Amino acid sequence: MERFICGRRSLKDASWVLQGIPLDMTVSRLHGTSLAPSSIRKESRGLESFSFNLMSDLETLTFADIGDLGMVPGDLGRSLETVRYVSVGLFRRGFRVASLGGEHLVTLPIMKAASEVYPDIAVVHLDAHADLRDQYHGMRENHATVMRRVAEECLECPSLLYQFGIRSGTTEEYRWGLKNTSFYPLELTVPLLRVIPELQQRPVYLSLDIDIIDPGEAPGTGTPEPCGLSSREVLDALYSMKGLDVVGFDIVEVSPPNDVNGITSILAAKLARECLIMWGGGNR
Repeated sequence: MERFICGRRSLKDASWVLQGIPLDMTVSRLHGTSLAPSSIRKESRGLESFSFNLMSDLETLTFADIGDLGMVPGDLGRSLETVRYVSVGLFRRGFRVASLGGEHLVTLPIMKAASEVYPDIAVVHLDAHADLRDQYHGMRENHATVMRRVAEECLECPSLLYQFGIRSGTTEEYRWGLKNTSFYPLELTVPLLRVIPELQQRPVYLSLDIDIIDPGEAPGTGTPEPCGLSSREVLDALYSMKGLDVVGFDIVEVSPPNDVNGITSILAAKLARECLIMWGGGNR
């Protein structure tokens, strides 16, 4: 198995563990997210391990890449339970968990696991879509309902879900977000900087849907949404979270069959590298 750049096989001395979650069962438009973990790993090998922005090297971080979790074809429930079971075991052992999706529904079982260990956890959600539907295509667990389920089932209160950059959703989602979550549609950096002091009070989980970035830069996704943010804007927002106690993150909805020359997987790999360096304690 090809591992993420600088990733090790052994859990010994690791502070972070990276897992791939090749789930593609509820995608409603363009399929292909099951191929993302392997594609992102492959493209990571073309990156340098050193970050000019963080002035630190991924080689200074001991982290393990445990490969892809086994999904059960045609059985969404068992697949999600596999993700929850593995993730809660990692969190309980003190590891911080990085996950490469896969569709966005993977966040739900990871958050169920994280909330068992960190009951006061908050979620920072970067996305083009609100993902706040109560049901979609008759399903309560779906990539279009994932943040509604996270808010209702995994957090002390829905306002601990901080949503940024949202530019697409239904009237119901918009109203539910305004009423219940910490909802910042169409904006990222300014409101994020404003809530950093709140987030410093508790553990944080980051869920980054690649389609927050404009499809001109990240075409390889299942539900592209025009008029998105630039990769530079998203990176700068992530750097503003540097001082937070981030216990896990995921990068989801990369779809290699819909990509152009692998540029979305390359971008996802760079985002993952920066997150690992920033929150992994690399030397400065």
